[in-house]
Amino acid sequence: MEQQSAPRVLPENAYKELKEGEVYRPVMDPGAAIPEVTPYSVALGLAMAILFSAAAAYSGLKIGQVMEAAIPIAILAVGISALSRRKGALGQNVIIQSIGSTSGAVVAGSIFTIPALYILDLPTSFFRLFLAATFGAFLGILFLIPLRKYFVKDMHGKLPFPEATATTEILMAGERGGKQALVLVVSGLIGGFYDFMVTSLGWWSEVVTSRVVGFGADIADKIKVVFRLNILSIVVGLGYIIGLKYSAIICAGSFLSWFVFVPMFYEIGHQLGVPLGATATKLIADMSAEEIFRTYVRHIGIGGIAMGGIIGIIRSSKIIGGAFSLAYREIFQAKKVDATAEVRWQTDMRMLHIVLLILLTTLALFVFFYLGVVPTLMQSIVALLVVVIISFLFTTVAANAIAIVGTNPVSGMTLMTLILASLVLTQIGLTGSDGMVSALIIGGVVCTALSVAGSFITDLKIGYWLGSTPKKQENWKFLGSLLSAATVGVVIMVLNETDGFKGANALAAPQANAMAAVIQPLMSNAPVPWILYFVGAIIALLCVVLKIPPLAFALGLYLPLELNTPLLIGGLVSWFVTSRSKDEKVNNARFSRGTLIASGFLAGGSLFGVFGAFLRFSGLDWLNTAWQETPSAHILAYVMFFLLLVYMLWDTMRAKPE
Repeated sequence: MEQQSAPRVLPENAYKELKEGEVYRPVMDPGAAIPEVTPYSVALGLAMAILFSAAAAYSGLKIGQVMEAAIPIAILAVGISALSRRKGALGQNVIIQSIGSTSGAVVAGSIFTIPALYILDLPTSFFRLFLAATFGAFLGILFLIPLRKYFVKDMHGKLPFPEATATTEILMAGERGGKQALVLVVSGLIGGFYDFMVTSLGWWSEVVTSRVVGFGADIADKIKVVFRLNILSIVVGLGYIIGLKYSAIICAGSFLSWFVFVPMFYEIGHQLGVPLGATATKLIADMSAEEIFRTYVRHIGIGGIAMGGIIGIIRSSKIIGGAFSLAYREIFQAKKVDATAEVRWQTDMRMLHIVLLILLTTLALFVFFYLGVVPTLMQSIVALLVVVIISFLFTTVAANAIAIVGTNPVSGMTLMTLILASLVLTQIGLTGSDGMVSALIIGGVVCTALSVAGSFITDLKIGYWLGSTPKKQENWKFLGSLLSAATVGVVIMVLNETDGFKGANALAAPQANAMAAVIQPLMSNAPVPWILYFVGAIIALLCVVLKIPPLAFALGLYLPLELNTPLLIGGLVSWFVTSRSKDEKVNNARFSRGTLIASGFLAGGSLFGVFGAFLRFSGLDWLNTAWQETPSAHILAYVMFFLLLVYMLWDTMRAKPE
């Protein structure tokens, strides 16, 4: 079968909104038969899924950071295809990346909740771990597929898709070679070494604050106003790809949290002789700004994210309604969709198959709950409804968050799930150990569903830009999820036997410990900070009135300040390099080169992060944490971050129109 020759560059309108009548044509010919699913691509993708699932599970439980999978897998796929001189590698590399990247998503969904079973001395087994992760992953995939065209096609150029952009640039660099690949490699090495010296060696501070100067320390202590900045190249590169619009909105939400709400809570509560609020255990006068944020303000962000999800569901109701309508026509009116009516590039799984798989997964999940988790039939039905409804509603939130900022607020949504599930379960008499097990398994299923949905929309956007077949990505995602779920189940059980999750030398598992701390009082009918969730919901509604994207603003409310400020800096760099010339072609060339450099930062930071994690696994921990906390290390960090920005600006401004 003859393969069509593919262009070696992304179209100029790949990252831009399409004008009326304008059409996007992907890199690979939509009408051609492209090598995608082959024994090579499937075998390598599954091997990547197993390898990165094990590595991500260990790193997430050991140091609290889940290894980024998509970008390193894309780099490895490009490298292996280049070494083997494989022809037509682009389509196969997309499949390798799509199957393999399931690993990080399934791992995040599992380790945020499931280890809490061990922490609380609750009964568990491999099949509980495996089935919770598997059913969650399947629901995430199935609920997302009907929304694919809306997010990746209808919203073309309206959402930045930062992680998908970086991964696409990596795959294209392998396809193009030459100068473009050299820019990516150089920036990747610079960003990777820079981040490695911070995160693995500790040569300067990773997070710098205004406390480094006397005045900043005084206002942080007296009125709880503190500025925080993460100086890693991977975060500022993310900001460049996101762009000024969304990074400014995210930072606006963050500034409201840290510069308004945090000092406000301190002013209200610092003279109280008892903890402020029923959920607090410490006097607010004794809290730092960071503690006030975690104890009070972050709950406002969770409420905003939840309301942002509801608003997103309402706004995309036509899309969802269309999916239901298509399913109805296929099932009840026998009007089958002609698969040949659409080009390969826009062909999804048949809606009838999606509906049947959702029903089968739901039935299997009910059997799992009834026979292995929840004591009674009625409680099993209620647990099933909680999982399906929340997973369906929050799928849009997860996909939107990844499309906007490249970060999935899955921990916040899982916390909300645990709270809602606990409230519902206690009302039907499910408390104590059985209640905690049920709530945590429910949380694990939902957490995995949302994590996989967020990851999968990235894969599908990559496929859209490059011209892959969505149906093939969708079909093989299930097998990748199955292997990832089995791998993470084994790793969690082995680590429980070797390192353990409790005791002096136990694994950190910070997210699972937080979930365990939340679930115990909830199952005892302890108070929940509903008023803070309500405030966040009202803020999200006000954003709608002011025509501000509510989810982006709510993400700013929820995420730590140090992760948002470098996004704004990266966005400002993007705006600066694309507005200095009156020649639009020059600005476009600079934007494209800057995107390559930013993608290199993401790729280098991710790859060197994996390398650093493996060094720590092997006992080679060279991180100089004592030095990182000193004022000198903070000052050096500011200097090095400034030099990184100078390099980014200098190299970007060198771009010339081809």
